[in-house]
Parts: sequence; structure tokens; C-alpha cells
Amino acid sequence: MKKVHAAVAALAVLMLSACAKPLPSDKLAYAGEWRASGMALLITPEGNVSYARKEGTTSTTVNGPIKEFEGNDFSVGVGFISTKFVVPEPPHEVAGEWKMTVDGVELTRVRTGVSDGEEVET
Repeated sequence: MKKVHAAVAALAVLMLSACAKPLPSDKLAYAGEWRASGMALLITPEGNVSYARKEGTTSTTVNGPIKEFEGNDFSVGVGFISTKFVVPEPPHEVAGEWKMTVDGVELTRVRTGVSDGEEVET
């Protein structure tokens, strides 16, 4: 049964990846794996997102293509289903580390060179 779930998940990722558009040139700094305690965000240069957040007993995951950027904020999803990520502080360098604030959480970029098909866990 686990093999069936894995195959369905892989197919879903491939289908969602096909909907993605590459990051705009002015948003390439968003690409990478970003982390904070209880939160992980992976953004690929191809425009796909994998997000995981754990707060107490609640876990949230979002996987899909970036639909659009609105200023620094971005929406992830397909069709009428989407999740908006509020980015009051876009990627910027502080003392040699890259930081970004998303939905009120300061994240640190821990890795660049990410690619489609990867997912994060908290």
C-alpha cells in the first residue's frame, strides 16, 4: 500500500511541476531551502514550493507551483486553490547569512541548489 501512496504522490508532484513557471529574475533570491524552528520552506528556481510548519499539535504542508508574486508576497497553488505567503522582509543578507521573513517567521537559507521534486519536513 505504501508503494501506491508513493506513486500517487510522485505523480501529483510531476503534474504540479508542469504548472510551474520559473522564478522571475528579480525573485531569484527566493530560491533555496529556508528554515526556522518548526518551519521549512523550499523554493526551486523552476517555481515550485514545498512548505511544512508545525505549531504544537498542528501540522501544515503545502506543495505546488507559485501562481504569482504580489510585491514580496507569493501565492502557491493550482486553479482556485491557493495559499498566500506574506513576506514582509524579502531575502536579504545579514552577517553572511541570508534571511527572509514569511508569515511572521524569520527564516534562514540553509541550502541553495535545490531542484524540483524535493520536499521538506520540519
